[in-house]
Amino acid sequence: MSTKKSLPKHVAIIMDGNGRWAKLRGKKRYEGHIQGVESVRRVVRAAADTGVEYLTLYAFSTENWGRPAEEVEALMTLFCSCVINETPELIEQGVKVTIIGRRSRFSQEVNERLDEIERRTAEGKVLNLILALDYSSRTEITEAVRGIAVKVAEGSLLPEQISEQLIDQHLYTAGIPDPDLVIRTSGECRLSNFLLWQASYAEFYFPQTLWPDFTEQDFRDALEVYASRDRRYGIV
Repeated sequence: MSTKKSLPKHVAIIMDGNGRWAKLRGKKRYEGHIQGVESVRRVVRAAADTGVEYLTLYAFSTENWGRPAEEVEALMTLFCSCVINETPELIEQGVKVTIIGRRSRFSQEVNERLDEIERRTAEGKVLNLILALDYSSRTEITEAVRGIAVKVAEGSLLPEQISEQLIDQHLYTAGIPDPDLVIRTSGECRLSNFLLWQASYAEFYFPQTLWPDFTEQDFRDALEVYASRDRRYGIV
């Protein structure tokens, strides 16, 4: 296993392949999402066990609203049931949950469940689990720029005071370190509007495994690949 020095502090995952996993087995797409919850459990345990401090999961993108209504409704139901079923174990594991993204399009019930899991896990110290829901990196950056522009227009901020650090402070991920490693399962090699600003110097890993088949060992393998990389940040 990787040494602490070579361990990524923050791992972000694009959980891809639920639909294809279901199709290959003659199942409905939402059944792939249900099976994918098992992989979330495995990866959360593995992250906590290995000493990863931050784990961000791309759970529902803004573009996902365009999927069939039946699938979206099943996902909303799954979010609510997961809060009920998973919160006690997350508390026991010392996992703190943070939600990033926009919540305005979620129902009152979904928002209440999201508030509940954040509130009940707030004291977790072992692992910070960030769930990206109705998340769009372009929207995130746009809203950050808009917020900064308001301050400039009000006169409380000068244009020359705008820095990368200031932009960081206006993103959904303010206070969260940038990801060191981004994993996308299923063999697809793109970011799909995920953490575009934050992942500028991240290492990328694209296993062929579909998300519902992703195991704790697959996660550990990704950490080993990361440990073998030489991160130079464009300096040499």
